[in-house]
Amino acid sequence: MSGVLDGKCVLVTGVITTSSIAFHTAREAQLAGAQVILTGLRPRLVNRIATRLPRPAPVIELDVTDDEHLRLLKDRVAEHTDRLDGVLHSIAYAPQSALGGRFMDTPWEDVATAVHTSAYSLKSLVGSVLPLMGEGGAVVGLDFDASVSWPDYDWMGVAKAGLESTARYLARYLGPQGIRVNLVAAGPLNTLAAGRVSDAEDDGATWADNAPLGWDEGNATPTARACVALLSDWFTATTGEIVHVDGGVHAMGF
Repeated sequence: MSGVLDGKCVLVTGVITTSSIAFHTAREAQLAGAQVILTGLRPRLVNRIATRLPRPAPVIELDVTDDEHLRLLKDRVAEHTDRLDGVLHSIAYAPQSALGGRFMDTPWEDVATAVHTSAYSLKSLVGSVLPLMGEGGAVVGLDFDASVSWPDYDWMGVAKAGLESTARYLARYLGPQGIRVNLVAAGPLNTLAAGRVSDAEDDGATWADNAPLGWDEGNATPTARACVALLSDWFTATTGEIVHVDGGVHAMGF
């Protein structure tokens, strides 16, 4: 995919570890020619992780549930670029009480945290940097298929359904500005977030058994490359879409 992001600047959120999809997307975006700016909840940690990228990338502190962080985000990004061509939303969080089969007992406060952080934040993030996007650009969010219920995923599944709906409405309202909004629904991967779900390892094995193309939960590169493709100019007439990178499981079922 060398060159498909030449001359573009992409904001990548949600880098936590080198196993995260966001990290792999940042890496693939740089290899495709993009200037990359990272955000993280713990910038010192993300700065260390950024040293593993092919090229240096600035890191901006960002808590998407903090109004002050969102208010200042545009100016902090503008310290490194005069425009953004793409944004990767790779942010999701649910309190432990909202996962692991506790669906009927989860208090509203924890549900609200999951929905705020994992769904509403897509709108918050994009709204904060919209003045830098001008006419055109691409927004890509990371999803996990919310068309069905998954064991132990519980209120995070509800939040992902909210993310999918939010993306469709953003596609409607940002389309006249030439901005595309799409999601990539990946299969289970060995990430920090997946480790918080009790049977994530079993899910990976089951997924591989049912994926017609097979599935390697240790390989985030196919997902990252799908994100890069959607951030590029190769999908100029695609918006409001969910691209599945799951080995084909979504079309097969278990």
